[in-house]
Amino acid sequence: MTNAHVTDKHPGELADVPGWFPALDQMLFTWFLERQREQGIRGDLLELGVYLGKSAILLGHHLQPGETFTVCDLFEGEAPDGANQAEAAKSYASLTRQAFERNYLSFHDSLPTVIAAPSSVVPQRVAPGTCRFVHIDASHLYEHVYGDIGAAHDVLRSEGVVVLDDFRSEHTPGVSVAAWEAVLNRGLRPICLSTQKLYGTWGDPEPLQEDLLEMLRERTDVGLSVQEAAGHRLIRTRSRGMKPPPFPTSRHYVAPVPVQAPAPGTTEAAGTTGVVEARAARPARPAPSRARRLVRDLLPPVVTRAVRRARAKRS
Repeated sequence: MTNAHVTDKHPGELADVPGWFPALDQMLFTWFLERQREQGIRGDLLELGVYLGKSAILLGHHLQPGETFTVCDLFEGEAPDGANQAEAAKSYASLTRQAFERNYLSFHDSLPTVIAAPSSVVPQRVAPGTCRFVHIDASHLYEHVYGDIGAAHDVLRSEGVVVLDDFRSEHTPGVSVAAWEAVLNRGLRPICLSTQKLYGTWGDPEPLQEDLLEMLRERTDVGLSVQEAAGHRLIRTRSRGMKPPPFPTSRHYVAPVPVQAPAPGTTEAAGTTGVVEARAARPARPAPSRARRLVRDLLPPVVTRAVRRARAKRS
């Protein structure tokens, strides 16, 4: 995973915000959050690890009246241990709280509740059983991910959804171990898998899976398969050229100015066409006679050039 380049330019669209949030996961986030709204499921939102705010911006768009959105990240703060500090320095050196807040406020009128600290403090800052959706994308180290999953279990409502990022990337084995350990030993039940994220719940996944399968089977831009493993139904999804779902533009968005075709008959419309037409209007030069070609071929070059100059002066 390479470090995204950060500039001082305000984003105009969600795609302008640096970060790793594929179109498939944007679609799945939107579907889960909209389904919760339609089902009347209420609760707070929580994201552990925000980078520059790409997924947080989408989450904040689905915040319902009376709910709280909390984000937690180290930002420029000190990591709790040497391994975490080395990870932050390598992968997130460009992350600052100012950059996150600038991006978020480009799309929203107010900031979420920001915890600038290790994710281990979340249980003291977020009340148990208050959240309906938790996104875990903080440390990739096993011990930290293990703790983040435990925190998600405590703060989620029974029907809440947790999303674990990087659960199968080759460079994040700690996340993989912690994720599947939670499935096998800690009661987490998978709902579906994307290329990058595992979606799960500590409630009953079957109603979610049935509705999800119905939606996915109607799409042509999603590859879909269903497998069984250790008593769990695993819905696997992958993008087939998927485009991100529609999302409101930021307050800094500037619409591109359409290029209007010039009116017929104007100078702009004529362009090079007018030059071609002018050239076409000139009378064509008569082809040289056979006698002239013979003279040109037989006379010395010096004489031929003199004849051509004399003709040019007469014309």
